[in-house]
Amino acid sequence: MCGICEFTGYRNDQKAVIERMMKSIEHRGPDSEGSFCGGEITLGFRRLSIIDLEDGQQPMESADGNLQIVFNGEIYDYKELRAELEAAGISFRTHSDTEVLVNTIQKYGEKALDKLRGMFGFAVWNEKEQTLMLARDFFGIKPVYYAQIDGHFVFASEIKSILAFPGYKREVNRLALEQYLSFQYSALEETFFKGIYKLMPGHVLIYRDGKYEIKSYFKARLTLGQWEESQENSNVGTRRDENVNELKENNPDMQPLQARLETILDDSVKHHMLSDVEVGAFLSGGVDSGYLAAASGADQAFTVGFDEGNRYNEVEKAAQVAKAAGLRHHVKIISKEEFWNSLPDVMYHMDEPSGDASAVALYFLAQEAAKHVKVVLSGEGADELFGGYNIYREPLDLAEFQKLPKGLRKGLANIANAIPFKFKGKSFLNRASKTVEERFIGNAFMFNEKERARILKNPTGKYDHKELTKPFYDKVADKDDVTKMQYIDINFWLIGDILLKADKMSMAHSLEVRVPFLDKEVFNVARTIPTKYKVNKSNTKYAMRQAAHRHLPDMVAEKKKLGFPVPIRIWLKDEKYYNMIKKAFTSEAAEKYFNTDEIVKYLDD
Repeated sequence: MCGICEFTGYRNDQKAVIERMMKSIEHRGPDSEGSFCGGEITLGFRRLSIIDLEDGQQPMESADGNLQIVFNGEIYDYKELRAELEAAGISFRTHSDTEVLVNTIQKYGEKALDKLRGMFGFAVWNEKEQTLMLARDFFGIKPVYYAQIDGHFVFASEIKSILAFPGYKREVNRLALEQYLSFQYSALEETFFKGIYKLMPGHVLIYRDGKYEIKSYFKARLTLGQWEESQENSNVGTRRDENVNELKENNPDMQPLQARLETILDDSVKHHMLSDVEVGAFLSGGVDSGYLAAASGADQAFTVGFDEGNRYNEVEKAAQVAKAAGLRHHVKIISKEEFWNSLPDVMYHMDEPSGDASAVALYFLAQEAAKHVKVVLSGEGADELFGGYNIYREPLDLAEFQKLPKGLRKGLANIANAIPFKFKGKSFLNRASKTVEERFIGNAFMFNEKERARILKNPTGKYDHKELTKPFYDKVADKDDVTKMQYIDINFWLIGDILLKADKMSMAHSLEVRVPFLDKEVFNVARTIPTKYKVNKSNTKYAMRQAAHRHLPDMVAEKKKLGFPVPIRIWLKDEKYYNMIKKAFTSEAAEKYFNTDEIVKYLDD
């Protein structure tokens, strides 16, 4: 894992500029640094040594000397790709996945992206063609940012590195602020910093002669609900278990699906354990992290919690998994003082505002793990791919009521909303009156357009939240509501919240997080799981839980989704923290953007 940065065009202070950019992301790679200053390209690199500790230094050139690469991430099929390249006559100087990557690109060009299995953000300079290729992995595990500044194309792993480039004028992107109030994170391609953009997952950017073109090389296409047993998997062995056998008798198509899922998950975990340093595991007490910790063969696991009752602390459940798997278990209990004191550091490393308080918990979790290991496995992506969030059961809960005519449903919701006080069933009537396209923008939906207009001092009114989600809903228009919700989360919540905080909070402590569920081969199986094997009235993530039984006690495999709750509501009742937030909400900075009386009302409520 590393930090990378770059700019095009000649400067007489090239070396000094790239060193400033590299220094700003030193936390991503404290082990070493490297740079390449050519006539038209300057590349910078900070290294966290994981594979080939001695010889994996970057920037690195291809075997023919034409390409220069800086690369952040891991290529998990690099050994297979290396054998293929050696058979084609390409020789290697190191044992690193970086050298395999640059030579795969040398041989196949942009088509090399189809061969990769991993997480990555990288830039490759082609000296002969005078072109730059910038790419981001399939799901957005690794971040890539870019901007054009005074005729220079600039990119980096983090925004703060671009801010270190001379000539960028900092300006708040009010459109990003407005959408943040709905989504809880930066939901646009243009970041909170005007003129600085994210390269989206599964996309490649080609820069040539002062212009760039962005193309999609991977789309998370869903064929959910259409899974059939393939001949190649029909003989895969399956676990013998009375409960599972009963399940398979009632659902004959479950057996080959479960077998295939068990096989591909084990294969992904095996590939994600490739490392020249020890790999540990995050452990929350839930099925996702529990499966990875148990199946990986890791020696150490790491858990955090809050000392505010069982709702905010799953340490005991995590300890049971750790004991069953024979793991050394490290625990950090976060005090409320530590939580509030950490916020400036957390937000500095996040680069952009985030409304997800679990980022702070993840900050302390990574801090604890980094004391013992350089790499950990984590369960991000399982909920989006396998249908794990409790909100995915909403279509089942609303199904009967939504058989009523839409006009009648809307009328009942309007009557409910006319009643000034809250009552049981009011929220249900509101949700049931809307289609999934109207009510769901992802796992968090904070403020609607009317509320945003009331809160903001100068609302732009440019985007209705549905304008952002509509192109994605259109692509799954023929799917059921649960599948539609998954698809929205894969393209919004997963990228903008889940994976971003995992990368930024771990890299704040020079820790590499690997996410085996977000593997291209795992996705190829998960995308075809019928809805009945994802969500039912008793639980979520049904098929994945059945596969997890092989490694976990039934109690853990069937444990309902909890998330990572943080006791902010409790703490805000404390006068000290209430006053701290009120001071911020009525500050000069707040008054520039918000109607402060309105946001103080939310605080008081």
